[in-house]
Amino acid sequence: MNAENPREPDVASLFAPVAMAETFAGVLGEAQVLGQLDDPVDAELWGSDLIGALASSAAGLSSLMDTLTKSLVPAAEAASTPEALALLRVFAAVGSPALRAAAGQAAERLHARDVADPPWAGAIGAPGVGDCWHYADVGGRQESLTMTFAYGDRQHAVSVLIDHGRGGGIRDTWVTKGAGLRADTEREAARDPLVVFEVIDAPAARLRLERAISVGECPEQPDQVDDVVAHRALLRARLDLLAARD
Repeated sequence: MNAENPREPDVASLFAPVAMAETFAGVLGEAQVLGQLDDPVDAELWGSDLIGALASSAAGLSSLMDTLTKSLVPAAEAASTPEALALLRVFAAVGSPALRAAAGQAAERLHARDVADPPWAGAIGAPGVGDCWHYADVGGRQESLTMTFAYGDRQHAVSVLIDHGRGGGIRDTWVTKGAGLRADTEREAARDPLVVFEVIDAPAARLRLERAISVGECPEQPDQVDDVVAHRALLRARLDLLAARD
């Protein structure tokens, strides 16, 4: 979730581990926080964290997405509240392709019934793509890949730490908000002769991210495990966004 906003709930502690059917009322209740957000990426982070937490109680991410598509989406539509609509908008941005489609259609039906949309509804899931870069140690053991995006003038960067010593899987993932990250990173890299920095285009970044996701996750520290789980859905949504531009 967004570390810059401590008011957001600790979703993992609320929902793990319980039967999936028992989580729906709690999910809809926690979705009230979405109406207090004004930056689309904060809503995406909330949803990605939620999906990661719920995945720990399901039989895998694919099974969870199927359950959310077939059970939570209809429950949210039946609730027909602003919180339910906000939840559907989030799932339409960071869910699996099937969940995005089902949630998006349900959201449009609620909108047509004059249910109030959150302020970020029109933008979520479709940020502009900005600069991309990566840097690594000269030995090529670890690589940090960063892709920047923007909702209007609000920029954010999605970064992954790729561990080539463990097959090229994802060791850590994080999101940074604000402008100027590329210049700061390049400046810091220039001070270390053992670090190689390179600006790359979005298609090259997509290929590197796609390879890392296909290898799998390899976090080591507890905070890395939390980061990878919390950002997993957002990372895949951003990969799909980059792929759609090619």
